[in-house]
Amino acid sequence: MPDCRACSILVLLQNEYDLGCHKDEFLVFDDPYQILIATILSAQTTDQCVNRVTKELFFRYPDSLLLAAADPTDIESIIHSTGFFRMKARNIIQTARLLNIRFDGKVPCDLELLQQFPGVGRKTANIVMHHAFGINEGIAVDTHVRRVSRRTGLTTHADPAAIEQDLMVLFPRETWGEINSLFILHGRKICKSRLPFCSDCCIRDLCDYYNVISDSQTPSSPIET
Repeated sequence: MPDCRACSILVLLQNEYDLGCHKDEFLVFDDPYQILIATILSAQTTDQCVNRVTKELFFRYPDSLLLAAADPTDIESIIHSTGFFRMKARNIIQTARLLNIRFDGKVPCDLELLQQFPGVGRKTANIVMHHAFGINEGIAVDTHVRRVSRRTGLTTHADPAAIEQDLMVLFPRETWGEINSLFILHGRKICKSRLPFCSDCCIRDLCDYYNVISDSQTPSSPIET
């Protein structure tokens, strides 16, 4: 059952951030193939960095057939700036090959099947399901979602899988995809890792972390990241 406090946090974040005005701060894609490949590339880097390389990548390899036949060194040169470029090049080429061999080039609309592609875990699969197909199977938990969830007291867990389960209980299913985007924006702009802007935070009155530091006037414990 959705939680009243969690839903109040959601409403405040919805009022603070118009997701339609922040599209350029997330992965840019035109179809399921592109969001699958872009999300694999997004590991350990920023969405903006991925968007810069996928412009060339998708221009030269607009479908899985072309990507499956690509020279790994060419892919590595295109995606080099995303980090871990050799591993990512192998993953996206192998993903393209599996798409053609097993799924006739079409990204499967299935959370478990998506996790069979190299470089795709539950977080990536959740993102693809939501953005490619409009289906909420879970909540993608990245470093920002983790930080905001723990600081607000929506979870006490550190493990992404456990955090996801807590959030799925607290929020209505139809908002699960939105939760990821809103928490990421809030984590990037306000609830930063080392120096959170608590004085500018729209949810501070509902935040356990802010209430603790307000009571003590100065944060006496390390900032939770």
